[in-house]
Amino acid sequence: MTKVKTDMFERRICTTTKPVKPYSRSLVPQIGNMGQTLSEPVTEKESARCQNQLYRVGSSCMQGWRINMEDSHTHLLSLPDDPGTAFFAVYDGHGGAKIAQYAGKHLHKFILQRPEYKEGSIPDAMKQGFLDVDTAMLEDEALKDEMAGTTAVSVLIKDNTLFCANVGDSRAIASIGGRVEPLSYDHKPSNYGEKKRIVAAGGWVEYNRVNGNLALSRALGDFIFKKNQRVRPEEQIVTAFPDVEVKLVTPDWEFIVLACDGIWDVMTNEEVVEFVRMRIGSGMDPEDICEDLMTCCLAPDCQMGGLGCDNMTVVLVCFLHGKSYEDLSARCSIEPEPLPEPVSTTPELEY
Repeated sequence: MTKVKTDMFERRICTTTKPVKPYSRSLVPQIGNMGQTLSEPVTEKESARCQNQLYRVGSSCMQGWRINMEDSHTHLLSLPDDPGTAFFAVYDGHGGAKIAQYAGKHLHKFILQRPEYKEGSIPDAMKQGFLDVDTAMLEDEALKDEMAGTTAVSVLIKDNTLFCANVGDSRAIASIGGRVEPLSYDHKPSNYGEKKRIVAAGGWVEYNRVNGNLALSRALGDFIFKKNQRVRPEEQIVTAFPDVEVKLVTPDWEFIVLACDGIWDVMTNEEVVEFVRMRIGSGMDPEDICEDLMTCCLAPDCQMGGLGCDNMTVVLVCFLHGKSYEDLSARCSIEPEPLPEPVSTTPELEY
């Protein structure tokens, strides 16, 4: 297994999109349950790390069984236009890599440019920033006819407050004292609110897919589903309008994981937190934990329904709270306290 590691103290964007060489006899494209896959996975991992007093971050991405790498990700410890504010994101592209690549390079800029951001209304800035970057791509001559799209799960942390904006089925979770705290929720066409919007905009849901095609109901790009001129951008069949969760970061926050569905289709939130926490507790570097997680999720073959056969990207953000990584490691080596027994609200019957 080959690894590529990079030390970056500001930003790392993974946009590995090299197609498989046609003369590679061991990497022959095949038609699998999730579309075209290779006869053997590409297990080379492109990994990176960065750190300041607040965070230690590791990331890694792997092409896996897919013909091309279509994911992108970003981590900025300090935004150029707002020093001290951090931004992390994962983009899971489909139908090509161009939309994910563009979003990985520019989404945070569109958010910071919004007047709502300057006014302190960060959730509104993130919502409008998502729509703005989508509009910019639609007006870009090189992108407007793209059939591709991408999920986007992004986390912005400012003044001990975390804002998570999400479209699609990439996901972010936090470990707080060893307990899972969801930071985003998947957008699936079968969800009641999503299906209602899809139908109202002129679409339909078939086999849990938008118009029988797309397996997620919100995305950047996918402009073929955004052509209804009678409705607003947030009301389109597929919309780039995100949900935004707001959380206060307290001293018991240990880490957050942002990853594409290549991870979440294989492991539950609880399994990922346990997996990561155990390795932080042993002193393993965050980027190595990301690599281990992808290796664990990689399918041995693509004959079992496609799980573990996707591109994979993981960003692990460890909260240092001004202390050392060793301090976090010591805290993660302690088993979380058991949850209290639920209190029964059923009245006792007298006999």
